[in-house]
Amino acid sequence: MCLAALTGAVIGCSPRVPPQQGRQLRVCADPNNLPFSNARKEGFENKLADMVGRELNAKVTYTWWAQRRGFIRNTLNARECDVVMGVPSSFELALATAPYYRSSYVFVTRQDRNIDVRSFDDPRLKELRIGVHLAGDDGANTPPVHALSSRHIVGNLRGYMLAGDYAQPNPPARLIEAVIAEEVDIAIAWGPLAGYFAKLSEVPLRLEPVSPAIDVPFLPQVYDISLGVRREDKAFKAELDSVLYRKREDIAALLDQYGVPRIARPGGVARN
Repeated sequence: MCLAALTGAVIGCSPRVPPQQGRQLRVCADPNNLPFSNARKEGFENKLADMVGRELNAKVTYTWWAQRRGFIRNTLNARECDVVMGVPSSFELALATAPYYRSSYVFVTRQDRNIDVRSFDDPRLKELRIGVHLAGDDGANTPPVHALSSRHIVGNLRGYMLAGDYAQPNPPARLIEAVIAEEVDIAIAWGPLAGYFAKLSEVPLRLEPVSPAIDVPFLPQVYDISLGVRREDKAFKAELDSVLYRKREDIAALLDQYGVPRIARPGGVARN
């Protein structure tokens, strides 16, 4: 089927180029960051890259770099690779494709604790031990930290660095492990991370999307996620948009497999 009306490209109608002729899908990825990606190619972004590679008849190759400060500069913008498999759709450092999922930060608790918090305005948050991810000491912290700080909820926060100890597997997962071990009463984590490790946990966990979804003055807690390419690579972006559209049902099934919670776009329907 030709998808020119969607993307302005006719890749869906063109003869496929055999992969042995040398096309590569060069992916920029973190080697230690499940559920997104790892060097063993076990993350859902790895599986999505495989799916896209098959559609483009391209061999998938990787440039591995920890997703922290300098990631885009040292990978995509250094032309070591050509696509990042997960960036916010509003990302300023890359040209984003159409989004392939929309998720939210979530409150994470043990089900046996019966802590049903759904809002940053819940008065219990002033008393509970709250685990949060910290991105750095320069004010560039996660949206939930800013939402709590604006409500003067600070003294009872327990910070877990997003970068963490990179010698250990999947450093951001320490936040979810803290809930399981009852080091904290509740955590606030990015939905895909929380959903994946909740599925793996022997201790049943409860996940609730945070609210408000957009905190005042304008602090989103819900994000559309896209593939990201260099800003000048508009033709490549159109190709990728075509693939994402064609494979949308397969992508939804992949996200379900990894426990990625999704939030419906206005007028749309979320799948979990």
